[in-house]
Amino acid sequence: MSKTENKSSLLSIVKLTLPVFFGYIAIGIPFGLMLVKNGYPWWVAPIMSLTMYAGAGQYVAIGLFASGASFGSIAIAELLLNIRHIVYGLSLIEKFKKTGKWKPYLIFALTDETYALMTSTPLPENANPGRFYGTIAVLDQYYWILGSLIGAIAGSLIPFDFKGVDFALTALFAVLLIEQIKASKDFVPPAIGILVTGICIVIGKFVPVVADNILIFALCAGIGLLMLVKGKNLGKEDKNGFNA
Repeated sequence: MSKTENKSSLLSIVKLTLPVFFGYIAIGIPFGLMLVKNGYPWWVAPIMSLTMYAGAGQYVAIGLFASGASFGSIAIAELLLNIRHIVYGLSLIEKFKKTGKWKPYLIFALTDETYALMTSTPLPENANPGRFYGTIAVLDQYYWILGSLIGAIAGSLIPFDFKGVDFALTALFAVLLIEQIKASKDFVPPAIGILVTGICIVIGKFVPVVADNILIFALCAGIGLLMLVKGKNLGKEDKNGFNA
């Protein structure tokens, strides 16, 4: 591939990841602000985003550290919060088979938003899978590091009102969901997700254990129902490279 083609390919991937850029800047800044607000030095933000890179997990970790939670409690909370990545990984086995040396990093850098891009974007003709997906992952992590760094530096210099900033994460998920539905034309998974979440919320009003662990119950119910509906087609890709 020539330098011109490489530049064109990079620019196309940058354009593809722009929604994540704006989302991660919007979400990363509040994370940096919250980290500094809890008494940590600004440089912890980029280091944490470089080595942990867990988005919501980093928000949770800061809150638990600040509350004096034990390491075991934090580890369990992070495991439960990120257990959905097992499902993500299983559905990307085929895509990652030919990624070569990029594979370990792709596994580490798999976030909700990166997963959404990888599953909703067909691999360009003659493109190297490892380089294509790896570039997406690298750019997404760079955006997250940049956002958290900006927030941490700003938070150490200027006082901020944190009210409402956490809605940025919800907004980003909504945008990515719409884009994935438009690309795959498959309304079944999001419909199942909305259905089981609604049912779990209602049940949680009467059963405290469900309310306290709504993410786990909704996730398990959603996966089970999706397996029943999709059956053997679950995780397979169509001719355009989208997951069934």
